[in-house]
Amino acid sequence: MNFRILAIGDVVGKPGRRIVQQLLPALVRERNIRFVVANAENSAGGAGLTLETVEDLNKAGCHVLTCGDHVYDQREIIPYLDRNPKLLRPANLSPEAAGRGWGVFELPEGVKVGVIHLMGRVFMAKPTDCPFRMATALVEKIRQETPVVLLDLHAEVTSEKIAMGWHLDGKASLVFGTHTHVQTADERILPKGTAYITDVGMTGPHDGVLGRRADRVLAAFLTQMPHKFDVAEGDLRLSAVQVTVDSATGRALEIERLCLRGDAATA
Repeated sequence: MNFRILAIGDVVGKPGRRIVQQLLPALVRERNIRFVVANAENSAGGAGLTLETVEDLNKAGCHVLTCGDHVYDQREIIPYLDRNPKLLRPANLSPEAAGRGWGVFELPEGVKVGVIHLMGRVFMAKPTDCPFRMATALVEKIRQETPVVLLDLHAEVTSEKIAMGWHLDGKASLVFGTHTHVQTADERILPKGTAYITDVGMTGPHDGVLGRRADRVLAAFLTQMPHKFDVAEGDLRLSAVQVTVDSATGRALEIERLCLRGDAATA
């Protein structure tokens, strides 16, 4: 059976949650999408996530949420990470850290989807174990249950993400990058059947700098003084990739990059 997966890029603040709530239900219905994963680590005011932001995205239709280097910024979410198997933190953090970094999720029709969340090491402040070795170990474990494996690599540099795509070619159905908030135009299916994109992009306000108000960011650059980076408001877009996967083999058959604008009511 062939089925469609949607991977949504970093959801930023309340505006990002609004555009997901506005566009995702129709997108799922019209495109017959069976599984939705979204990166939610900036969903609470641009830094971290809360019970409210998780609930907003789950109600909109997201099945699994990934995080990143801001996963523990909002302390209220920490105990919840251990109780919610559909909320993933990077698997290559300390094994003593709260939460889990991967899971296998079953669709109503019986298809199982494995999701892994990892964080890169180059230019990332939070120390982590090797994402490549961790990816190998987790993919091998998940493929004992299902050939359909997705990986969100939350990383800064393009080379690390591209290398991960080649590392898992033929072993994962989709490798997608998050963290930089800028959607790349390099979506492709690698030779052995893995769909890949370096960064799926940002879901939220695009009238600022990476989802933050431009005047605040400019002030920080010009003065070299700390400023509060408030979330911007306008030009809301949902950035994602849609991938068609063969459930029997795990091979990706198609990948489509999406960047959809909301209407004026979401601004």
